[in-house]
Amino acid sequence: MPRPKQISSGLFGCLAAVALLATIAVPQHRLLAEERDPPPRACPAAGTWMDPANGRRLSHQDVIASAAEAEIVLLGEAHDQADHHRWQLSVLAGLRAKTDRLVIGFESFPRSVQPALDTWVEGAWSDATFLRKARWSEVWGLEPGLYLPLFDFARLYRLPMVALNVERTLVSRVGQEGWAAVPAEEREGVGDPKPASTTYRFSLGKVYQQHVPARSKDGAHGEGEKLSLEEAMALPAFERFVDAQLTWDRAMAEALATARARSGAPQVVGIVGSGHLQNRHGIPHQLADLGVENVKVLLPMSPAAACETLNPGLADAVFVVERQDGPKRPRPRLGVIIETAEEGVRIRDVAEGSVAAAAELQAGDLVREAAGQALERHSELIEIVQRQAPGTWLPMRVQRGEETLDVVARFPTAFE
Repeated sequence: MPRPKQISSGLFGCLAAVALLATIAVPQHRLLAEERDPPPRACPAAGTWMDPANGRRLSHQDVIASAAEAEIVLLGEAHDQADHHRWQLSVLAGLRAKTDRLVIGFESFPRSVQPALDTWVEGAWSDATFLRKARWSEVWGLEPGLYLPLFDFARLYRLPMVALNVERTLVSRVGQEGWAAVPAEEREGVGDPKPASTTYRFSLGKVYQQHVPARSKDGAHGEGEKLSLEEAMALPAFERFVDAQLTWDRAMAEALATARARSGAPQVVGIVGSGHLQNRHGIPHQLADLGVENVKVLLPMSPAAACETLNPGLADAVFVVERQDGPKRPRPRLGVIIETAEEGVRIRDVAEGSVAAAAELQAGDLVREAAGQALERHSELIEIVQRQAPGTWLPMRVQRGEETLDVVARFPTAFE
C-alpha cells in the first residue's frame, strides 16, 4: 500500500490518517468477539517454576535465592505422589547450599515421636528400626519409600528433624466435640488457633459438603438430595470440622515457630500437605498470628492443574511436575478407620466393598483381639494386618454393645 503524502493541514492530515486506518481496520464485530473469547493460554510445561501472580516463568536460581531469605519455607505435597517428594528433595538441596543452619519439619510425625527423630539424625538405627520407633505404620502409614530419601538427606547432613503434628486422637476428639470442649491440659500444648478467614471457611465448606450424607425430605440422613453448600456449612458438625482443621494448622505453625526460635535462628523448612498452605489460609495464617511473617510457600502442581487453578494468591511460586510412579508395594487392607479408645481399638468407619465390610464389621465395634493377640492400641491391629499374606484369614474378637462376636476377615488372593 503506498504511503500517504505528508499534508501540512491538520484537518487534512487527520482525514488521511482515518482513511488509512479504514483500509486495514478489523470489523467491529470481530474485535468484540476477540475481547469476549481470548485465545486459550498454553498450559505451563513440566519442569518449570511459575509465578501465580502473573503466570510468568521463573528461574530455579531466582526461586531458591528468594526462598533462602525467608525465615520459614513451606513445601507442599500430595502425600502419595513420589514426584512431589523428589521435588521437595531438590529444593532442600538448593537451600542447603545456601545455609548450614537448616531444620526440617515433617507433618508426618506427631510430637510424641520427637526422640526417635533425634536419634535417627545422629546416625543410629537402620531404616526399619527408625520406622518402628517412630510408629510410622500407626501415625502415617504411607509407603515409607516415598519419604525415606528426605529422612536420609537430613541424616546425611545432620540436619535436625522436627515432628510438627499432634496425635490423631486429639484431632479426632476435636472433630467430635469441638475445640472448646477439650480441656487445655489435654490439647498437647497447642494454643488457641486464630479463627479461619471467610475464604478458608468457604473452601473447607466445599470439602465438607462432599462428605455429608444426603438428607431426605423428613430431615433424616440417608437417601435423598445432596445438601447445598449453605446447608452443609450451617450444620453444627461443620464447625467442629473447621475446629479440627485449625487444630492441625495451629499445631504445625507453633512447632515451626518454635524451631525457628532455636539458637542461631535457623531457617526452617516444613514438609506438609498442600491443603495446609494453599492461598496462605492454613499454616501461614497461623504463623502470621504468631508474629512470623517472612514465610515462603512453594507448591508442586501438575501441568493441567497449573493451567486451570493458578491464581495470584495461591503461593509464592509453583513448580510444574509430571506425575511419575513412585515406590509402591502391594499391601493388605482391612478397610477401616480405627482409633485407640479407653475400651480398646474402636472402628470409626468401614469402607464399602472392603474386607471389613465383607466380614460384617461395623462402625462402633471394639476389636478386642486379632490373630489371638489382645489389643490395646490401634497400631497393634495395623501391624497385624500388615503381616497378612494374600489369601489368608484373620480371626478377630469384637465387642458390639453387650455382645461379643468372633469374626473372620478373609483377605483376597492378591493385594493392590
